[in-house]
Amino acid sequence: MLTVLYRDDHLIAIDKPSGLLVHRSEIDRRETRFAVQLLRDQIGRQVFPVHRLDRGTSGVLLFALDAATARLLNDGFAARQPGKTYLAVVRGHPQDSGDIDHPITRQPDEREYVHGDAQLNAQPAFTRYRTLARCELPFAVERYPQSRYALVALQPETGRRHQLRRHLKHIAHPIIGDATHGKGVHNRFFQNQFNVGRMLLHAVELRLPHPVTGETLCLTAPLTGDFARLVGELGWRDALPAAWLGDAAAVPDPAS
Repeated sequence: MLTVLYRDDHLIAIDKPSGLLVHRSEIDRRETRFAVQLLRDQIGRQVFPVHRLDRGTSGVLLFALDAATARLLNDGFAARQPGKTYLAVVRGHPQDSGDIDHPITRQPDEREYVHGDAQLNAQPAFTRYRTLARCELPFAVERYPQSRYALVALQPETGRRHQLRRHLKHIAHPIIGDATHGKGVHNRFFQNQFNVGRMLLHAVELRLPHPVTGETLCLTAPLTGDFARLVGELGWRDALPAAWLGDAAAVPDPAS
């Protein structure tokens, strides 16, 4: 059963779990479960996806309930009206805040910049980030005796494929659990040390004008599951507003 965050006569938003595809993909031909199909079966009517989340990303996923509303929402997303905020756990200690203005290519692989004529395929991409909390753990994951990690809030101004994952890789702070753009040694450390095997990227908030009424909507998906537990175990709860904490609020403080 998918968790419904919001519903009215025109829209429905769910909290997409990590590991669930939004719809059928040529990349994952063997997959048989999709958010579009599951939600359609759950509410008994057709739904229209208006944006995407990567398979490994959890959080707010918005659908229209009719074709006319879908067109309005698609126009709004194209005009960058929605304000999207993501939470991610990354390797290292990024600056307190910053902007990542780095074009990325259309190719569905790890290459971010290409040379020669192929560079024409690069699309402008812009992300703002803010570091919310940091920690240093007494484990030698790489060549240093300690390992550093951080919790960051990300706000993409454009919507390129894998933009956040590729941008964090570009500034040398890859997202933990990202098998394509991350670092395997850190992914394995979080799996072994914290029993967290998912990608630690979560769409926590989506702000947009309602396409029919014009009312400002703030759709929030509080942290749940492994991500929430990890935030509590690392002592990062105070870095987040109460509306984002979700299950993390119930995890005992490591200092207590």
